[in-house]
This record gives sequence, C-alpha cells and structure tokens, in this order.
Amino acid sequence: MQTEAHPLESFFYHAVRTSFVDKLGLDDAEIIEYVAHMLCEFSEPDNLYRLRDATGHRVETVAEMMRAADPVYGTASSFDEERSVRKYIGDYAMFVAGMHLDVMESAPRYEIDRSTADELITIGKEGYFIVSQFNVFEFEKEARLFARLAECLDRCVLGLAMIREEIGERRLLTSGQS
Repeated sequence: MQTEAHPLESFFYHAVRTSFVDKLGLDDAEIIEYVAHMLCEFSEPDNLYRLRDATGHRVETVAEMMRAADPVYGTASSFDEERSVRKYIGDYAMFVAGMHLDVMESAPRYEIDRSTADELITIGKEGYFIVSQFNVFEFEKEARLFARLAECLDRCVLGLAMIREEIGERRLLTSGQS
C-alpha cells in the first residue's frame, strides 16, 4: 500500500535539493530526502512542538526537551524513547536555526529560554550523534544517516536559511505585483 505524499513534498524536495546541491555542494540524496520530509512534518501546525511532558503540556524549550530525552535523570521511559526524542531535538534544532529563528526571538520568554543558532546547531549535532549510536537491529541502516547529519548540520542549517531567504524574496516580489 502506497502512502499519499504530503502536498508540499515536491516543493520542499526541489528547494532543498537546489539549495544543498547547487549552492552548498552537499550532494547526499538521503540527507536531501530526510530534510525535505522534515520540512513537510514541521509544516503541520502541531508538529513543531509535538513533545508533551508528563502532565500533557507542550514542551517548548530546549532545556525541557533535553530533560525529556534523558532516560536516567530525565523523563524518557526507555532508550527507544530517548532515541525518538533525540531525533526530534536534532530536527527541531535544524528547523528552528535554519527556518524559524526570528519566531524564537519573538517568543514571550525569549530572554530566559533563548537558544542562539550556534547553540541550536550544537544541540542538534549532539542529538543526531546520539541517534547514530543506536546502530543495531532495526536502527542499523538509519544510524549512518544520522552520523552524517551530525557532521553536516551547520551546512544543512545554512541551506535552510538560504531557502527561507529565497521564499521571502519570492513573497515580496509577488506581493509587489498585485
């Protein structure tokens, strides 16, 4: 059974491929596909802050996310849950640093909870690196992808920032034509 593609999938795939390959020389089909899929995921309203704490409230700060990922001192109930949350943290960090940092800066508690782009990249690299260490059984094949994402996250963020800038320029051009 084939799953239905996300309506923005071809747009994001083309944008990521153009930015990553043509502008950055990052010609890794698996990373391009992964990032395009991540953009589709985060284009859905409830997916950016999909983590919930024990009481069901949204987890919105990086510090809370890090606690949610820790199976020993935090709230992750298993190592599988840790892997899932660490993957989300990597995705979140890449997305926010590349596409959404201005929204973070306008958050009500920005001065308290803020993460700079450099901090997000460091946190994202750590998240993806930890995910890459889950390299046995059903995670063995994916582990190599996450190791590569950890190595080139800063370039991915730059590529996303270029996409964001291009989208912004297109919006200005089309709004000026009406």
